[in-house]
Order: sequence, then structure tokens, then C-alpha cells
Amino acid sequence: MELSEKQVLEKFRQGNQSTFEMIFRAYYQPLCRYALSFLNNKEEAEEVVQTVFVSVWEKRTALQIETSLKAYLYRMVRNSCLNVIKHEKVKLQHATHQMYVSEVAAESVMQKVQAAELEIKIAEAMQTLPEQCRLVFQLSRFEELKYQEIADQLKISVKTVENHMGKALKLMREQLKDYLPLFLLFINNWMP
Repeated sequence: MELSEKQVLEKFRQGNQSTFEMIFRAYYQPLCRYALSFLNNKEEAEEVVQTVFVSVWEKRTALQIETSLKAYLYRMVRNSCLNVIKHEKVKLQHATHQMYVSEVAAESVMQKVQAAELEIKIAEAMQTLPEQCRLVFQLSRFEELKYQEIADQLKISVKTVENHMGKALKLMREQLKDYLPLFLLFINNWMP
């Protein structure tokens, strides 16, 4: 017998460890893949996800989940990844200052800074997408689900998924026009 998400959340808030373990097993690997898409470092991605789970467990009694547990966890992981990227950006800026001695080294650092900036800009641009459109985009690009799988999961038609993806890519291109060459390279790496 499957529990409803409401029941799962209630048991979780009450401190039921087996419910926490069930949630952890269900979401840990997908969340790690999602974090990896931001951080490009497996250890950092795993550390972010583990920290999110610890935080969720510690704050379980005060959790205010308005969408779904899955969406809540993905949002927490995304925000944590953006914080890591921002921290990395500060470190990279410091490194850039230190490495101006060598032009080759400075170019390498600049590429990393641009990549970090692009990831932040992509995340910001994603926030401007309508919710359903953003969800379809995330499922396609970060969870690498096929359109049919997305349609089944969201209980919408494949054509609707295609329309959301077209709209998302169009809006993302508009939002990221200053970064278009890098964004196109980034998107092409995501194409199914």
C-alpha cells in the first residue's frame, strides 16, 4: 500500500526515520545528478545533496512545502548549488587577480568565471519561466527524461511537452542573449 505524499510528509515531520530513509533512497541519486549538472564535480554534488538532506531532517517540523516534496528538494539543491557557484566565483575572482602574471593562466580562470556566470544566469533565467514550462525544462535537461516520460509523469500530452520546451528554449535564448554563444554550447550539450 502506497502512502500519499501528505502522509509521507506527516510521518517525516514526526521524525519517522524509515520514512526519511525511504525519501533519501528515492531522491538521493537523481538529486546528485541534478547537482552535478550545476557543479560538474561529483564529490561537491554529493556533499550538497547530503547537506540538503541533513538540513531537511533538522528542520522537518517547520517545513513549509507548498508544491511537492520532490520540487522542494530540487529547489533546495539548486539554491545550494548556486551558493557554491557564487562562492566559487568569489574564489575565482581572487584567483584571477593572483594569476594575471601569466596570460594563459588568466584566460583559463576567465573561462571558469564565465562558465560560473553562465550557470548563474541560466538559473536566473529559468526562474522567469512559467512554473509548468520550467518543470518540463528541468525534467528534460536535468533529469534527462524523454518527452514521453515527462508527459506521463505530468499527465500531459507529448505535444504539450514539446510546446513547453519550445517556449522555454525561446525564453531562455531571449534572457541569455548576451551569453548566446556560450548558452548555445551549453544547450547543445544537453540536447537528447
